[in-house]
Amino acid sequence: MRTIAFLMRNHVHRNILFYLIVNSLFILMVFFIIVQGKQLESPLTDFPDITVKSQSHLLAYEDLGMAMGRSLTSNLTHPLSLMFLQIAVIVFIARLFGLFFYKIGQPSVLGEMTAGIVLGPSVLGMCCPQLSGFLFSPASLGWLETLSNLGLVLFVFIVGLELDSELLKNKAQTALVVSHASIVVPFFLGVCLAYFMFTGFAPDGISFISFSLFMGIAMSLTAFPVLARIIQERKLTQSPLGTLALTCAAADDVTAWCLLAAVVGIIRAETIMTFVATVVMAILYILFMIYLVRPILQRLGNIYATQEPLSKGFIALLFVVLFLSAFATETIGIHALFGAFLAGVIMPSQVHFRHVLISRIEDVSLVILLPLFFAINGLKTQMGLLNAGYLWLICGLIILVAVMGKFGGSAAAARFTGQSWANSFALGALMNTRGLVELVVLSIGYELGILSPTVFTMMVLMALVTTFMTRPMLWVIERFFPNSDLKGG
Repeated sequence: MRTIAFLMRNHVHRNILFYLIVNSLFILMVFFIIVQGKQLESPLTDFPDITVKSQSHLLAYEDLGMAMGRSLTSNLTHPLSLMFLQIAVIVFIARLFGLFFYKIGQPSVLGEMTAGIVLGPSVLGMCCPQLSGFLFSPASLGWLETLSNLGLVLFVFIVGLELDSELLKNKAQTALVVSHASIVVPFFLGVCLAYFMFTGFAPDGISFISFSLFMGIAMSLTAFPVLARIIQERKLTQSPLGTLALTCAAADDVTAWCLLAAVVGIIRAETIMTFVATVVMAILYILFMIYLVRPILQRLGNIYATQEPLSKGFIALLFVVLFLSAFATETIGIHALFGAFLAGVIMPSQVHFRHVLISRIEDVSLVILLPLFFAINGLKTQMGLLNAGYLWLICGLIILVAVMGKFGGSAAAARFTGQSWANSFALGALMNTRGLVELVVLSIGYELGILSPTVFTMMVLMALVTTFMTRPMLWVIERFFPNSDLKGG
């Protein structure tokens, strides 16, 4: 035993000695080469002479503490350093608000949306203007906007992945009646509202058709992801009400995104011929994706989607399809998000594979990138613009019209198709959920210059209020109709 211990100690000592000798030798040789290389410099060399003498001169004229302070300040305000700080702050605050809203029985995404407003000029900018100015200086927002756009593309891709086309085949007749009623009624009311708001609230240079169509589509949306999670949490997935709500939301999603693509095409088109060309190219592209790309992906999915672990090459191919689809629709003129949604819809149909793909993307998209989008929207949302009583009345009117159109249209259509009063009201409450999808569309309107900062702020408040209303409305309906399907299973 003593011999073994001696050999082990001897082995350790030998390694240490070898480490010291080798490193010392090579450091001395590097120093020797640098000293010899100094002689190669010309007298006009611009590089500083790094010697003890020059350093002493530097310290003679400049305080070391001040130099370090300036260096740290410069590094802190560097765009890359500031971007990491922004991401850390935004993700932390978003998760904090998301957890709080989840604890009070609301979707965590609603808390993250609220966190974005808190980080903007409405709260942080008002309470701590210097901190807000440093953390979100206009010159530093380019990185955040780029990353948030990537997060939006991934989120809309997830929405397309979560869309179950089989749902559209079951109860299709009832679903189409309810879904399209929940679109056309609020769309009509949104256009009517735009008629009265156009003169005082539309930005200069925006045509009435652009403003009215966008107000109509903004009133018509349902947040399929939030609705699906509410149904899942209440264990309504297999109930008639849950199935019908998911089917209606799926049909609503497809219709709304197609309408949005058409509206953006109209707005971006400079002439009628440009619009016609955009429509033709969009139709050809949709047909190309459905009848050519989708079968190819399905065949590949039959081979690779069931493998454990999933092939990285196959996953890479799917992301290439996603980004090329977004690129194509942006180039056509109907916005990149429609391409991302379409790419999600045509992915291989294996349910387990879609769930795995969604779980992988959500870790980055929903946790890191989407909070950046909320922060960017929060910076655009300026509650201080609503500085007069009549502006708050207009905001209240927008919320009222949104609820009447979506809740009323959905509930009336569901009752007409033979649903009970309880299920009709519950369906209306679920379809009235707007959530993040509304913010995505509003950001497009703001980007295109259709919505002024004031109207944008009002519409963001409408999205928050209508999403917040969903669970309390379901609770009230459940109390008035104790035998309803809302009890779940």
